[in-house]
Amino acid sequence: MMHIPMPPELRERAAKIKLLVLDVDGVLTTGQLFISPSGDVMKPFHTLDGHGIKMLQQTGVQAAVITARNDPAVQIRVQQLGIRHYCHGVHDKRLAYTQLREQLHFTEAECAMIGDDVIDLPILTRCGLPIAVANAHPFVKQHALYQTQNSGGMGAVRECTDLIMAAQGTLQAALNEYLQ
Repeated sequence: MMHIPMPPELRERAAKIKLLVLDVDGVLTTGQLFISPSGDVMKPFHTLDGHGIKMLQQTGVQAAVITARNDPAVQIRVQQLGIRHYCHGVHDKRLAYTQLREQLHFTEAECAMIGDDVIDLPILTRCGLPIAVANAHPFVKQHALYQTQNSGGMGAVRECTDLIMAAQGTLQAALNEYLQ
């Protein structure tokens, strides 16, 4: 039996989540940019994070990516993970978040966000479950209800998807599927 200990307030907020909003650089990736001599940018994604997102979506919780960059590699990764809500090239994350939330008819209490830098604060300070990765900027950590043990791009997102699923009572069943 998989048990994830969490304070009551965290469990209560995570149990309400219907939408997980993700930043890319520093959250889904380590934040490092590998630039080839021809100018191509490559970013490392973690497979644990990807599978956690897929598992979470299978429970009915939706995922969204809101990022300031417009990167073809991210678009490919978003498609691979089946994430239907992809907002890229966004300079006003608050506006993109508000529009997405209204389109989906979710309250702020039903939304979580994982961020790492100050550009994420307009969402983090409004959503029901603000999460900062372990290596987030200290000012961002001040505004998070939960801080991951893992760094961005190194399993932090999986930690959060497991936490949300545990609070919603869907984690054990999802894990048991792999024992069949």
